[in-house]
Amino acid sequence: MIYKFRVILDAEEDIFRDIAIESEATLEDLHNAVVNAFGFDGTEMAAFYTCDDQWTQDEEIPLFDTGDVPGEMSVMHDFVLENILDENQTKIIYVYDFFTMWTFFVELGAIEEKEEGENYPQLLFSHGNLPNEAPETGFKGSAMSSEDIYGEFNDDLDDEDFDMFDGDDSFEDFGFDENWN
Repeated sequence: MIYKFRVILDAEEDIFRDIAIESEATLEDLHNAVVNAFGFDGTEMAAFYTCDDQWTQDEEIPLFDTGDVPGEMSVMHDFVLENILDENQTKIIYVYDFFTMWTFFVELGAIEEKEEGENYPQLLFSHGNLPNEAPETGFKGSAMSSEDIYGEFNDDLDDEDFDMFDGDDSFEDFGFDENWN
């Protein structure tokens, strides 16, 4: 079977690509098709996010395993399209380059028979030009603030706590040479 997706940039302007890909392909194959369809160089980190019908983000599926234990995380290559997307679950979010956060809404629009002699993935339709910079988006992905990770930081240090740094820049009291390297 062939899955036909509409991949829409999260922007005010209508910028999207329609892509046909085999249902047996992986999310990594879809990632590569999206990268090629939008003209990215493919050197940046990316992730898909499962979501509900209102595009509420759920599980992250990264391009590479970034966990503490190798093999601990499932990555794009581990997910076959037909196993995670179908007539009932048609939406997934895609983020390319976590510094600029190019965010796309990917929706399965049709499931059709494979046409003999056709090569997949295939760019079916292109509308709109990609801007020079990623548009501002409300999508947060897996990015967390330091407060989310460490909690609120309460600085209870006074100026007297830093008095040891005042003076002649002598490092002898610290037990190492100034030119230690």
